Amino acid sequence: MERLVRSIRLGQFPPGSRLPSERDLAEELRVSRTTLREALAELKASSYVTVRRGRYGGSYVADALPHRPAAPLDADEVSDILTLRRILEPAAAELAAERGPTGPQREELWSLHVELTECSVGQYRPLDSRLHLRIAELSGTPSLLAAVADTRARVNSLLDRIPLLPTNLDHANAQHTEVVVAILDGDPAAARAAMLDHLDGTAALLRGFLG
Repeated sequence: MERLVRSIRLGQFPPGSRLPSERDLAEELRVSRTTLREALAELKASSYVTVRRGRYGGSYVADALPHRPAAPLDADEVSDILTLRRILEPAAAELAAERGPTGPQREELWSLHVELTECSVGQYRPLDSRLHLRIAELSGTPSLLAAVADTRARVNSLLDRIPLLPTNLDHANAQHTEVVVAILDGDPAAARAAMLDHLDGTAALLRGFLG
């Protein structure tokens, strides 16, 4: 359940999207289908997942995820999260550019970027997380991907506290373009620099709102 909720919160399974089949999801999570069904039943009861019947039936992520009450902030913890993110994600972008995405990977990365650029405000944060995680995955380093995913979950708890402002989203999308283009061009230094610029902007925004 923890892994599924994290995947949903991080945008790997965006709101309204259909979850993979039970067989595929059980294999991905390395659990039995019985265990998976129990977890899905709990997620349905918690309003994270809905079940549809008929031709297009299956388990779907809820269109609106449950609200979680915000825990009190600790300034040292915020600094720790943002510093760790500043170390991990530029390295992931650099490695992704160094390895060079293959044909299908290139198309998928650009498609994720375009989808984020064109999405509604309500869809932005999960799709933003999905793009960042895909970049980390393209680094080809599973341990780095896991670290980025854990850190991103902590960052999202901060981002959930601040408003989504159109001007800031436009700026973030322009920065995303620089990161993605650098990766597709196979330019590690530019990918690292663009990601650093993007993360520094997000960190400044968070500090401005959260103090």
